[in-house]
Amino acid sequence: MAAAVGEELRYVKVRQGEEMYWLGRGTLKQALEGPFQIVEEKLGRELAGWRYSGPFDELPAVQAAFAAGASEVAKDGPYEHRVVTWDEVGEEEGTGIVHIAPGCGAEDFALGKSLGLPMIAPLDENGLVLAGFGPFSGRDVRDVAEPILESLKHRHRFYRLETITHRYPHCWRCGTPLVFRLVDEWYISMGPVYDVPRDQLTPEQVDASLRYQIMDVIRDIKWIPGFGYERELDWLLNMHDWMISKKRYWGLALPIYDCSDCGAVTVVGGREELAEQAVEGWAEFEGHTPHRPYVDAVKIRCPGCGETLSRIADVGNPWLDAGIVPFSTVRYRSDPDYWRQWFPADFVTESFPGQFRNWFYSLLAMSTVLRRETPFKTLFGYALVFGEDGRQMHKSWGNAIEFDEAAERMGADVMRWMFANARPEDNINFGWHAADEARRRLLVLWNVYSFFVTYARLAEWTPTAPAPAVAERGPLDRWILARVARLAATVESQLKDYDALDAAREVDAFVEELSTWYLRRSRDRMRASAEPLDRMRAFSTLHEVLVALSRIMAPILPFLSESIYQNLVVAGGRVDAPDSVHLTSWPTAELKSLDDRALQASMDVVTRAVDLARTLRSQVGIKTRQPLARMWLAMPGPAELVDQDALLELLKDEVNVKSIELIGDESQLVDRRVKPLLPKIGKKLGAAIPAVMAAAREGHFEIRADGSVILGGVTLAPDEVEIQATPRPGTAVAHDEGLVVVIDTEMNPQLLAEGDARELQRAIQDARKEAAVELDDEVAVRVEAPEAVSRTLEPYLRSVETETRSKIQFGQMPAGVSPMSVDLDSGSVLVGLLPTAIAP
Repeated sequence: MAAAVGEELRYVKVRQGEEMYWLGRGTLKQALEGPFQIVEEKLGRELAGWRYSGPFDELPAVQAAFAAGASEVAKDGPYEHRVVTWDEVGEEEGTGIVHIAPGCGAEDFALGKSLGLPMIAPLDENGLVLAGFGPFSGRDVRDVAEPILESLKHRHRFYRLETITHRYPHCWRCGTPLVFRLVDEWYISMGPVYDVPRDQLTPEQVDASLRYQIMDVIRDIKWIPGFGYERELDWLLNMHDWMISKKRYWGLALPIYDCSDCGAVTVVGGREELAEQAVEGWAEFEGHTPHRPYVDAVKIRCPGCGETLSRIADVGNPWLDAGIVPFSTVRYRSDPDYWRQWFPADFVTESFPGQFRNWFYSLLAMSTVLRRETPFKTLFGYALVFGEDGRQMHKSWGNAIEFDEAAERMGADVMRWMFANARPEDNINFGWHAADEARRRLLVLWNVYSFFVTYARLAEWTPTAPAPAVAERGPLDRWILARVARLAATVESQLKDYDALDAAREVDAFVEELSTWYLRRSRDRMRASAEPLDRMRAFSTLHEVLVALSRIMAPILPFLSESIYQNLVVAGGRVDAPDSVHLTSWPTAELKSLDDRALQASMDVVTRAVDLARTLRSQVGIKTRQPLARMWLAMPGPAELVDQDALLELLKDEVNVKSIELIGDESQLVDRRVKPLLPKIGKKLGAAIPAVMAAAREGHFEIRADGSVILGGVTLAPDEVEIQATPRPGTAVAHDEGLVVVIDTEMNPQLLAEGDARELQRAIQDARKEAAVELDDEVAVRVEAPEAVSRTLEPYLRSVETETRSKIQFGQMPAGVSPMSVDLDSGSVLVGLLPTAIAP
């Protein structure tokens, strides 16, 4: 239709043999072959408006398009090819002159529309060239390139063939190259965009623009993630009119009747209205849904000229169907009271990358037009699921995983756990390795559950056994019950807020505490040798916690929760319990009385002290199995813990110290020095500096409660000094938000001997695991050790035997036993598990 040039580019006319050519000056070297002579030079804007003839002007389709009145730029006569200017023209490739075919490309179409150029659409819906294009008619668009080239050569309109690499659209599913096809479509006007802030728009301006009406509606929605609101606003502000038609057979039949004679357009508002206007075909349609072919049988009378009209052949964009769901599926027209019970929806969710301009938008548009109300209260949008390699999933790339395969191999709950623990705004790299990590986290819970079931069966404990009163249980039991009560309340609040991520993280953190703190500290309480009443308390507590946990995590992990619940409750003989965990109520109210916040705060102090003590042991190179003589503890806040004696005993055992002494602060256990910061006080104090520095060197200072320090009669602010605390010899100190832990690092022979016994105990336990010995089986152990080492270990053997369910004998290692070497402080020993258990 036209040839585009750059307005400010320079173009030259060149002679090459008998031929004359115009092209961009900057393209001479790349475009021409052989010698040439420049004859004339002009700016692109000087070429604008020139006319020229094309190689296929004789084709009927071209002549029809060029006929009088076919274009705004040629109202008074046939259109002629002309030169136009375009700011997209460059000289990087080609000739610097771009062929413009408005019916064959998006950019060409936009330019042609702005200039009023004729539009020629050469393809039908199957990609075949339409009639009117001579020898090319009826051929597949992919097969006409060679015939066109041959025709150009025959007409002496061919110079040379060149390959230019550029981006080309392909089907994202199958990779088939796509072609541009120009068609007429139906649109809903979104209204004007105003060049003023929204808060300055008049009601009349908003009423004239659907996009601004929708913007007002979306303010009442809770968007997750929060940036969804801004993304929807951006789409509404920048979107074009909404195309609502499709060139398909199946789909929502658009109720539009377009009269080609008088131009009147009729939109039918419903089945009843169609029945009133029908002049023929109603019998064929009656009893069918308004889809093709039945609805197409109905004809109506044009209100403008009286012609009999058929429905347009187009069907609706599928998003019309999706957007009208809040009205079409809940009796909006037939039962308004019932509809109001369901509108607006509490929650919708879909992937946000595409749905901000598809489903979310179509829901909002429909609801705004009909009601000026939001169709939903909360929107949860999430990113994309990619392959484990970080690319989009494609079968051709080998990184696609079908849902059924994933559910079968990794389990539905593993997938749910992966998604629940992902930030919704981030893409998920989905694959087998990621599933392994999610499964590893869930196995922590499964191992706790498995431990409980194993030991409960060995003890013949059942859920029907009378449970000791909670108030009569120890602080560890009451603490884990308080934690699960708090978990129920926290997760309930997060799920009500549609925050699955934080809910999953809370559950995961709780399971970690349950496994690494409660169960680890309670294992021995569930063994056969444990005190019966305390054993009963431990079983009852862990059972209650696991049942409550199954109810809490049921919305996220429905299958794992149901499995635990069925075994612990239904199969456990609880006849008064619901048949499924998914039929139970949320447990917050039932557990509320257990939520002892003071006990939880005290246990938090204990666990933090454990972490500090372990850090100190690591720093000074003392293993946890090595007993220490004492530990000093300064607590933040209240001077006492809940159940202080019991918690301190727990702390003693956990950090392996003989005694714990509570102190006000660490001042009596560290040597403090004060270092004045000269860059801050130099100019301020002037002549007083020598006295201040002397007092600091001699250790003559006073540290006040507000952190300030008095040195040489001068008060310095906290940020003007650095207080250095050095542990006294034989100690190590650690701090954490007001909590202070000091350990005694000095050793004596008795402590070292007890440490050796703990090391021997660890070795025997490892041997039991390696030999896969049953939990309650007693084993025979041979220890081959020098006599001095045997004497060192002798006082502790009975304790080691009890802890490891073993009988220990000193002596030479029998033949056929593969011992392990264990390095003790008193010397190396060999430890071997004899092949036969002493007592099953």
